[in-house]
Amino acid sequence: MLYLVRHGRPLVEEGLLPAAWELDPAGFDDVWALRESGRLPTRALWFTSPEPKAIATAQLLTEADVGVVDALREQVRDTADWISDLPAVVRRALAEPGLSAHPGWEPIEVTRTRVVGAVRTLLAEHRGSDLVLVGHGTAWTVLVADLTGTAPDLDRWRTLAMPDVIEVDV
Repeated sequence: MLYLVRHGRPLVEEGLLPAAWELDPAGFDDVWALRESGRLPTRALWFTSPEPKAIATAQLLTEADVGVVDALREQVRDTADWISDLPAVVRRALAEPGLSAHPGWEPIEVTRTRVVGAVRTLLAEHRGSDLVLVGHGTAWTVLVADLTGTAPDLDRWRTLAMPDVIEVDV
């Protein structure tokens, strides 16, 4: 089984790229609640995105060793400008995956190729083991679509909590 954990609530700092945001200490209780919920396996291999909010989420969720996999990072968003209607920009990214939906954003197809490749490699290397991957909502949305042969689910993306978990039977 594959468990895709969306990181906990970030500490949003204007002027700082989202990839550098830390986990908000005010949201630690939410991460601990997920840890205690029984929604994650007790025995699994753990991997995380290199982003600080994802690493901190993984550290709060498990005592196990956690590997950092650079390719699990979120869609590259090299802009620190605030987007008031993020769902509309993500909708545009999913509708036109080969184009940048916002200045400074990588096309979602690039994100999908990078994340799917990394996850398929992890699945092949650790066949038969449960994997818990800690990362990001948009990356997980395109990954789930690829693994299940379905369209990316914008409504599911919108309703993902911080943190949250998606189970995928692979």
